[in-house]
Amino acid sequence: MLPSSDDSHTCLIDSATLRPNLERADWMVFDVRHDLASPRAGVDAWRSGHIPGALFLPLEEALSGARTGTNGRHPLPDRRILSAILAGLGLCKGYQVVVYDDQGGIFAARFWWLLRWLGHSRVAVLDGGFPSWLAEGGAQEDAPPAPRARGGFEEGPSLVSIADANQILSNLGNPSLLVVDARSPDRFRGENELLDPVGGHIPGAANRFCRDNLLPDGRFKPADLLRREFETLLDFRRPDQAVMQCGSGVTACHNLLAMEIAGLSGAALYPGSWSEWCSDPSRPVET
Repeated sequence: MLPSSDDSHTCLIDSATLRPNLERADWMVFDVRHDLASPRAGVDAWRSGHIPGALFLPLEEALSGARTGTNGRHPLPDRRILSAILAGLGLCKGYQVVVYDDQGGIFAARFWWLLRWLGHSRVAVLDGGFPSWLAEGGAQEDAPPAPRARGGFEEGPSLVSIADANQILSNLGNPSLLVVDARSPDRFRGENELLDPVGGHIPGAANRFCRDNLLPDGRFKPADLLRREFETLLDFRRPDQAVMQCGSGVTACHNLLAMEIAGLSGAALYPGSWSEWCSDPSRPVET
């Protein structure tokens, strides 16, 4: 049975809403916990305990493509391959997807964006993630969920926009385009760079640290507050005049989700982000 149109969650969902829907056949929950410093931390955490029925998807293997040395640390996966993986796990068109991590949604937002890239709109990030689920008395299990029958999910027309390095390079200095970097302020300034070989940022970029989208408890700020903050950042530009980037195209999706929550749709993602940009020494760097 496909859900009705008024049963959709397309940005955020809270634990109280998720809990009574866990047994529904047309709802699927995905755990994408990850630690950039420890690639196995996510799957180990899932094996120790996860939301009942949650399937684990690894950032490096499933939610990223092959690296060439010039396309960034987490290039986009092949659309057909990712679609096949999701179908193999039981996903069907029209299903409600819920995704969570334990880092305020900075990895969950990547999967949220990827599903929209594949044309699937019914995907929501669990606000506050696994910590909030547990704090509110949510159950957990350590056993893998029972396999589902293969689903009929197939990629469809993309619901998101993408910008590439050449587009950004050709618009450097153009005031109608705003590049927004989601990395921490110190990395944006070129300090404490431990992940990429070059420190700094794309010339003219603004900095919006992705964790500034969150309240102290790890949940997203209210929509009206996010809207005021992003409208100040945009400085009278339309959302579709902005390109979101970060170190490798992951946490930039957190800013895109925050803008969607705020009702500011249309900004593009630069998937390669800083790790791709700085791989070509001919591209300018600012600190």
